[in-house]
Amino acid sequence: MDISTLGSLGTETRNERTAGLDAMPVAELLAAMNDEDRTVAPAVRRALPEIAEAVAAAEAALRQGGRLIYLGAGTSGRIGLLDAVECPPTFGTAPEQVMGLLAGGPGAFITAVEGAEDEPQRAVDDLRAAGLSAADVLVGLAASGRTPYVVGGLRYAREVGAATVSVACNAGAEVSRHAGIAIEVVTGPEVLTGSTRLKAGTAEKLVCNMLSTATMVRLGKVYGNLMVDVRATNAKLVDRARRIVVQATGAAPEDAERALTAADGHAKTAIVMLLCGLTRDEAAEALRRGDGSIRSAVGAGTAG
Repeated sequence: MDISTLGSLGTETRNERTAGLDAMPVAELLAAMNDEDRTVAPAVRRALPEIAEAVAAAEAALRQGGRLIYLGAGTSGRIGLLDAVECPPTFGTAPEQVMGLLAGGPGAFITAVEGAEDEPQRAVDDLRAAGLSAADVLVGLAASGRTPYVVGGLRYAREVGAATVSVACNAGAEVSRHAGIAIEVVTGPEVLTGSTRLKAGTAEKLVCNMLSTATMVRLGKVYGNLMVDVRATNAKLVDRARRIVVQATGAAPEDAERALTAADGHAKTAIVMLLCGLTRDEAAEALRRGDGSIRSAVGAGTAG
């Protein structure tokens, strides 16, 4: 990979608006950062059509038993991994359904593994170890758009027939040429020259937020705007599950708690029980017939 053009990338060029960063009073410095951050959401908005395509690909993969796999190095990889590990508690997914692979391995989340991002073969090895198949969708995250680790992973994913998505923060990115769906969120020069953990990292986080959340909504893991597949694994989440059941059904808190107990703590089942007057087993069957969607299950349950 030719690094001679790295300095010409938008994410690497100098931001003239913050050229005097070291001389700014703190209040001015923070205002400058905030002003730059305000440009990120509009940049993401311009990429919504491509993000929607990626959601459709992820939904299709997960419906057919495939997986959503994030791949990246450094900050980009950490952001993908962060999004992946939040899916099981938020949406009740199995840990392997949404995965994050980071150049240098899980330990690189805390301590950088120098040079790992420069080795395309590492990505191939990581994806082989993860059992990547044609049923999966791979999302390659690279703020610069040229990370060799990500390029190598996307190339391999296309070889095995997996759906491929790239996320970059420069236009005409190298990774875009290796993905079936190319998401380019052009964030421009950073407040601190070349520090893509700033605007570019924020943009990647916003894209991952959209990709996983919209996919899970499409898969029926949300009712209204409630996370009805939440796993109540601690006191806070037990209370949240109870409030979710109350908000979804209008039931009294004590009735919601009884339904949750009968449903082994599964908010989605408890909601269908209360809305349709069903037993736990009947509610579970209605959900099965409704492909996991409460709206579909309620129709099936009331229909008998």
